[in-house]
Amino acid sequence: MILSGSDIIVRTLIEQGVQVVFGYPGGQVINIYDSLYKYRDELQHVLTAHEQGASHAADGYARATGKVGVVIATSGPGATNLVTGIATAYLDSVPMVAITGNVTNTVIGTDGFQEIDITGITLPITKHNYFVGSIENLADTIREAFRLAKSGRPGPVLIDVPKDVQVAKYDYEPQPKVAPDEVFPAKDIRIQQAAECINAAQRPFLYFGGGLITSEAQDELLQMAETIDAPIGCSMMGISGVPTDYPRFLGMQGMHGHYACSMAMHKADVIIAMGARFNDRVTGNRAKFAVGAKIVHIDIDGAELGKSVNPAHGLRGDVKKTLQKLLPLLKKQEHPQWQATIQQLLEEEAASLDSREGMTPRNVISMLNRYLSENTPVATDVGQHQMWAAQYLNLKTSRRFISSGGLGTMGFGMGAAIGASMGTGERTVLITGDGSFGMNLNELATAVVNKVPMVILLLNNGVLGMVRQWQTLFFDKHYSNTMLTDRQTDFVKLAEAFGAQASRALTLAELEEALNKAFACDGPYLIDCAIDRDEFVLPMLPPGGSMDDIIVRIGD
Repeated sequence: MILSGSDIIVRTLIEQGVQVVFGYPGGQVINIYDSLYKYRDELQHVLTAHEQGASHAADGYARATGKVGVVIATSGPGATNLVTGIATAYLDSVPMVAITGNVTNTVIGTDGFQEIDITGITLPITKHNYFVGSIENLADTIREAFRLAKSGRPGPVLIDVPKDVQVAKYDYEPQPKVAPDEVFPAKDIRIQQAAECINAAQRPFLYFGGGLITSEAQDELLQMAETIDAPIGCSMMGISGVPTDYPRFLGMQGMHGHYACSMAMHKADVIIAMGARFNDRVTGNRAKFAVGAKIVHIDIDGAELGKSVNPAHGLRGDVKKTLQKLLPLLKKQEHPQWQATIQQLLEEEAASLDSREGMTPRNVISMLNRYLSENTPVATDVGQHQMWAAQYLNLKTSRRFISSGGLGTMGFGMGAAIGASMGTGERTVLITGDGSFGMNLNELATAVVNKVPMVILLLNNGVLGMVRQWQTLFFDKHYSNTMLTDRQTDFVKLAEAFGAQASRALTLAELEEALNKAFACDGPYLIDCAIDRDEFVLPMLPPGGSMDDIIVRIGD
């Protein structure tokens, strides 16, 4: 059938199974939006308050569902407003397709109104991007983008479509939904060598990241843990990969990870890493990281093998398929001395936990846990509240922790929570701080208009908490531009001005009352939850430090 380019874009999205897209209209995508109107019964479009919010919503949708998130923006500032969201998805390996409009082919290169080289700008932060200069290639380019976004190590792909290509007409033939490229296990010889190393271990430690979730290899991970009698830890991106209360799971490792987990990894003689990239937040001082351990590193992206640490065995392959071939080669083992060491570390961690009463971060998150179902997605922004969430949340189901890891994007949470809720159909919780929330609070309008069931737990300490923590510990309490109290923002009134419901909680009793109301609300509900500005995230590795320098309490 003969269709316009804009119709081909929308029809191909529907063909690829897309049910919802996020975006913001503008001059160079008017034709696409006319087609979205035409096909509105088959494809839902969510109008956000800002293109960055749209990109984070597409990201949150993808993280919570495993599907490709889609975002649409116009040329110039519309396209550049996507950049932070695209980079966030890229560094966390999130499948996304971003479609931007551009000026006509005849104007390209003349610095026309709202012309920008968005493919050039996004080249370092996409798996691939396309400038579609001819309508003949339009449908196949979109299909290829979806294949790339989901294949191997997932990531964002951008498609830039000039306006004249959107207007032109061409024959459109529907095609089946594209499948991602087939994945393969690591080479047999590598798996055999890794098995020999693991079988010789006396202090094995299993460590996983977001790649394990992408590969859906949770069952294989747990089977390995039982077979070789090993504790389990994860990176922040791995949170929710296994149930928080699984007996062998020690929690998140790294700069602000659980003490027992970080120290167990430090003391291990073999670390089996799956779908994790050993960034600086995990290793601290790399010269002192796991010096007594052999590392078996499994990752689908061969570029990660040896990039940050030198593994004894690097296995390039799909995590699930590699583990399926590795497991039959592993001997059933018991390590009573190692388990005694783990138990001692857990007892040391328990002794250092914050046991104060009142509105402490631990008590606030613990109370929230009582309201979470097994399927509740929890999104966060970035800062102290993110680390408290990572430390204290009780999660049961994979893909239910939605947080910016690699880029650490303040302002990520509102859009991501909207996308996660729309993708799963579940009430979503956003844990945020007053600093991060101020970045993209305009997306409250999106949540209200779309009646998104969302509980916004705003941990309000009146400061940029994580930066202030560093200023306290390492910069002689020079609190340069981290105090937010001068703003005097009333977040309850602000939320009500957007049309949301809200309340303030100064005590745990008030918090419980507010949570009861929030989880009964049909749309977004904000809780302004007061915490002390001098609350710290602990444990903490100091800058350039190793696990030997870990701070578990102030004064250490």
